[in-house]
Amino acid sequence: MLFVAGAAGVGYVLWTASKDLPDYTQLANYAPPVMTRIYAADGSMLAEYAEERRLFVPVSQMPKPLIDAFTSAEDKTFFTHGGLDWMGIAAAAWRFAQVKLTGKGQIVGASTITQQVAKNFLLTNERSLDRKLKEAILVRRIEQTFTKDQILELYLNEIFLGLNSYGVAAASLNYFGKSLDQLSLEEMAYLAALPKGPNNYHPFRQKERAIERRNWVLVQMRENGYITEDQMKEAQAKPLVVTPRPFGAQLFNAESFAEEVRRELIGLYGKDKMEKGGLSVRTTLDPKLQLYARQSLARGLINFDRKRGYRGPIANADLGAAADWALLIKNRKAPEDMAPWRIAVVLDVNDGEATIGLQPNTQPDGVLAPERETGKIPLALMSWARAYIDGTALGPEVKKASDVLKPGDIVYVAPNKDTGQYHLMQAPEIDGAMIAMDPHTGRVLALVGGFSYGRSQFNRAVQALRQPGSSFKPIVYAAALDNGYSPASVIMDAPIEFKMPDGSMWKPKNYQNKFFGPSTLRRGIEQSRNVMTVRLASELGMAKIIDLATRLGIYDKLPAELAMALGAGETTLMKMVTAYAMIDNSGKRVEPTLIDRIQDRYGKTIYKHDKRDCANCQAPGWSPDLPEPDLVDVSEQVMNPYTAYQITSMMEGVVQRGTGKKILAVGKPVAGKTGTSNDERDAWFIGFTPDMVVGCYVGFDNPKPMGKGRTGGELVAPIVADFMKLALKDKPATPFRVPRAIELIPIDAKSGKRGIFGQPGVILDAFKPGDEPPDSTKIIGEGAIAAAGTAASGGVMLVPPGQGDSGGVISAAPAPQQPSASGGLTGQGGGLY
Repeated sequence: MLFVAGAAGVGYVLWTASKDLPDYTQLANYAPPVMTRIYAADGSMLAEYAEERRLFVPVSQMPKPLIDAFTSAEDKTFFTHGGLDWMGIAAAAWRFAQVKLTGKGQIVGASTITQQVAKNFLLTNERSLDRKLKEAILVRRIEQTFTKDQILELYLNEIFLGLNSYGVAAASLNYFGKSLDQLSLEEMAYLAALPKGPNNYHPFRQKERAIERRNWVLVQMRENGYITEDQMKEAQAKPLVVTPRPFGAQLFNAESFAEEVRRELIGLYGKDKMEKGGLSVRTTLDPKLQLYARQSLARGLINFDRKRGYRGPIANADLGAAADWALLIKNRKAPEDMAPWRIAVVLDVNDGEATIGLQPNTQPDGVLAPERETGKIPLALMSWARAYIDGTALGPEVKKASDVLKPGDIVYVAPNKDTGQYHLMQAPEIDGAMIAMDPHTGRVLALVGGFSYGRSQFNRAVQALRQPGSSFKPIVYAAALDNGYSPASVIMDAPIEFKMPDGSMWKPKNYQNKFFGPSTLRRGIEQSRNVMTVRLASELGMAKIIDLATRLGIYDKLPAELAMALGAGETTLMKMVTAYAMIDNSGKRVEPTLIDRIQDRYGKTIYKHDKRDCANCQAPGWSPDLPEPDLVDVSEQVMNPYTAYQITSMMEGVVQRGTGKKILAVGKPVAGKTGTSNDERDAWFIGFTPDMVVGCYVGFDNPKPMGKGRTGGELVAPIVADFMKLALKDKPATPFRVPRAIELIPIDAKSGKRGIFGQPGVILDAFKPGDEPPDSTKIIGEGAIAAAGTAASGGVMLVPPGQGDSGGVISAAPAPQQPSASGGLTGQGGGLY
């Protein structure tokens, strides 16, 4: 009767504990939060995003010594018990009794790996008899439902191991920068030492305890027969070398690109899935081109900034107030993407050089390393640092080091690799952006959003709205070529006036403040003639220009003002590069993309940029006789392909004879266009070869004049040339593809009449099928043109000749001036270049 009563009581307790047990079968569908990883086009890691740094690895892919280390440390009878270690429970109970009776010692647990799985996945950390009963019941059910390998897989992928690492794969990367199969025996043993309390065995704050615990794990492995005595002793003799891996962007100088990918992922799937979904994202980034773009832009910005003078040190400190000069610069960090620049404090200065103290490394525990490093900045490496006055004038030439620096100055320095000395550096006040794109696919091969992402996360390549200036002119000329004009059409380059609503007159002018008389369209774009462009836009009508600009994606809604023909409307570098890519792609639509493909945690492709259907891409087997699948290009034709080639040929002339001559240094066929807005506030160059488009923009974030002569041709074209020389170094000099039926006819570049090939000033110009140069020259805009009412130029009113200041020239009244966010006036086109 006592037995039956006791059994009934135990049964009742178990029945009560079982009533509200969680569903253990959900473990079969275990899908832990896994970090999203972003890769460059060559497979190198670009960035990773997660709330918890976790990677899921099947137990079958884990090295056996790692499993041996964890079972030895946590549950040596894991493969033989049924979920509960009765001997361990008995020992824990005996220890519990000793502690309660004597008041000395510490209570120990007896949790098996299966018990930890039940607690971590299904229960709380509450310490109560009821929770332990539930845990025991769940353990038995888990053991009956799942294999030992399945239980171990759950445990090793879920367990927290410090440094925000969840699971052994993430911990391996975060502690040692290695994948699991690259770990050494002592490293595996250290990871197995962490489950009892990662902070108790922190590799820096508790290093001795960490080594002691690691060596204990090795002893357990030896006692369990997993390793030999010699292996144990060899591993125990090794130091604990942990190199924490930074979390976030991994590929140097690609932070802006990675951030833009992150934004796109959030837009596609939401923040939760982006951080927890375990997405694998293959991007379009070419790491080599990205590095070239970063270097070229940085060099250009630094060179420009130095010509404006030295603005002084970052700060100044009192050397006498600190016992250790290193403390003065301890908390001043140079952004990582500005390496190899470093922070330094000037210790002493004489006529010929300055002695500097370089910022010491900070140990992982936050304490400065004991070593102190000094260096020298010779006069020759700071002679550029003439005093900044107003951005246009400079102070006197530097004749001695004390003219620039004094003790206590905190400055940026960069090592001179040849001499071991240091350059005095200055973070540029000006900024910019650069994009390289494949014109056939829209794949962004490189994207630099500014001089330093560490200084400013503003992405000037996609977020900055600026005036493109004359880099918009090819769109005006392309619209003309689509509407009956040819490259040899002649336009009058002479004074022209437009009457404003307030009665004042707008007189667009060329950058050189000169007029050149009758000139061909080709010459107009090569020399970037403003007056010709305005006259052409007036004749053509702004509606046609706006339509083409909209189809190319440059603007969503462009005001019908003649000043817009000179690039007074604001747009982004990405949109301009994409528009040029469509010209380069024979007028076919290009959709820019930073992402090639996205896979979910199971490897299934859930997104791809290439939308072309490939019905014959899957074959039962490989054979050399199988034909290659035919991928039908369904891209929209947004520009006549003949027009696209004509404007390309004209932009080749910009490089060969016009404002983009600095690009000739590339030594290969390049087409492109310079652009400069009013008062040299924005400078652009967008150029392309048959297989790559490169765009660069330079300007102040708070728009202001950069100085006379700081044009796209003088300031930005050399930056693009620098990049192209590196990017195309091993590429053949491929000419632009000429569409079938295009006729190349010798033309006199000045008059637009047919010429004799080989004679001075005669070039081959491109004509559409059926077109040819006229026998006599018709000059557009010659003489007086009078009309009343509204002209096709988009709301521009023509007035009779003689009412303007110049008498007998075209006069018109464009829409009112509008303030521009980039500092110019959208109704004022004078000075655009």
